Amino acid sequence: MSGTLRILADEALLGLRELFAPLGALRTAPGRAIDRRLAEEADVLLVRSVTRVDRALLEGTPVRFVGSATAGTDHVDVRWLAAAGIAFAHAPGCNAQAVANYVLCALARTVGELWGRRVAVVGCGQVGGRVYRELVRLGARVVCYDPFLAPASQPDLVDFAHALEAEILCLHTPLTRDGPHPTWRMFSAGVLARLRPGTLLLNAGRGEVVEEEALLDALRCGRLRAVLDVWPGEPAIGRELLERVELGTPHIAGYSLEGRLRGSFAIRDALCRHLQIAPPPAPSLAELAERLAGPAPAAVPLEPAATLADRLLARYDPAKDDAALRRGARPGGDLAAHFDRLRRAYPLRREFELG
Repeated sequence: MSGTLRILADEALLGLRELFAPLGALRTAPGRAIDRRLAEEADVLLVRSVTRVDRALLEGTPVRFVGSATAGTDHVDVRWLAAAGIAFAHAPGCNAQAVANYVLCALARTVGELWGRRVAVVGCGQVGGRVYRELVRLGARVVCYDPFLAPASQPDLVDFAHALEAEILCLHTPLTRDGPHPTWRMFSAGVLARLRPGTLLLNAGRGEVVEEEALLDALRCGRLRAVLDVWPGEPAIGRELLERVELGTPHIAGYSLEGRLRGSFAIRDALCRHLQIAPPPAPSLAELAERLAGPAPAAVPLEPAATLADRLLARYDPAKDDAALRRGARPGGDLAAHFDRLRRAYPLRREFELG
């Protein structure tokens, strides 16, 4: 890279002006509008999950660094970037607390108190591990399934068959199609048929981990319950699936103010390492969060347990996001466009911790 660094970024990334403008000439665009024409005038590309980053987008362009302010990477062809000599960075764990908040509040809305409930967390990386710890603090009986972990690194590990015996399953796996344990359609018709009647399936990982038609069949006959934040075919999600889930939200479980800022800071730091420079002076994450939304909220008291569900919902009630998404499913509406609008204009939701 020579001359002024040209940075192309998804306009929805938080902290762009404060963190990236000092590094070069910053240009922004909606994530789904980032195309090859724009990439041909950039040295650095900064995205979220809505931009597909692959050979078709970047081959032959000047882009030599891609940063994704996301925990997941299934929207990025990481192998092609490496082969093309394009540096890549993302932000694993940036939204772990936000997703844990979402899970607790979604369960408070759908099942109430969690004390003694049998819960299985499927996928116990940084996000699933945080969800596990929060559920344990609330008194749930939690097991974890993750074939890539050892008992020394994650308590309460069980095999897949044991995990399927839980009354609540929380899915937090990445989306993979190859390797020893692919997750694409991991919850197939056969697996869903093994779940106990009345099991609640909460997916805040990746939509394609669950086979859509098989889940629909189970919901149509009332055998299973579901809470979905992620969906097959986003943003063109299925209207019937939305109608039949107990809670449906537009892929915003990790969309806390702090989580989004952590993603921006992570790729800013990675870009500076790539450029072999020190990060320029900028407000801290806490300072930026306070500028945008005021002081951080206090912790949620854990006692008395009987009022904990109400206290969680007072901090964040996913039923509001569910209602907003369902408004776009009315006849004649463009549900895919509505889904994207809700994500772009999502309010600055604050994270919270348990006291």
